Amino acid sequence: MNEMKYGGTLIAVQNMEKSKYFYETVMEQKVTMDLGAHVSFEGGLSLQSNYAELVDAGLKPLSKENNFQLYFETNDLEKWYEKIKLIPEIEFLHGIREYPWGQRVMRFYDFEQHIVEAAESMESAAKRCLAQGWSVEQTAKKTMLPADYIRQLL
Repeated sequence: MNEMKYGGTLIAVQNMEKSKYFYETVMEQKVTMDLGAHVSFEGGLSLQSNYAELVDAGLKPLSKENNFQLYFETNDLEKWYEKIKLIPEIEFLHGIREYPWGQRVMRFYDFEQHIVEAAESMESAAKRCLAQGWSVEQTAKKTMLPADYIRQLL
């Protein structure tokens, strides 16, 4: 059977050096391949600096399209917030906020104005609820995670 498999996300960038710095140094992503105009990271993220020429379709670079976001998870969102807010070139869409299902997230733009969401993992959100004295059932209801999964976190 010929099956289609998702291979990752490629972001067209204008300044490869600055974009590579952002994802490698700021976001702590590990480079798996660096071909100059194309950089790949663990997890499937890639950067391409000459995308319009590569696809030969007369594409023009756009800024702040706000039509997609890159999603990253961490177990220490506060640490990341403190780190990111110290970088003056980074514009926040919002600081840390909690959603109804208990997950806390923040959103900001990378150096080329792509939206990046950094969120605590749902496991971290559930553990936080439990640490605040919530029952397994309350935590499961809040996070929408199965109670059996919550019990495994105890």
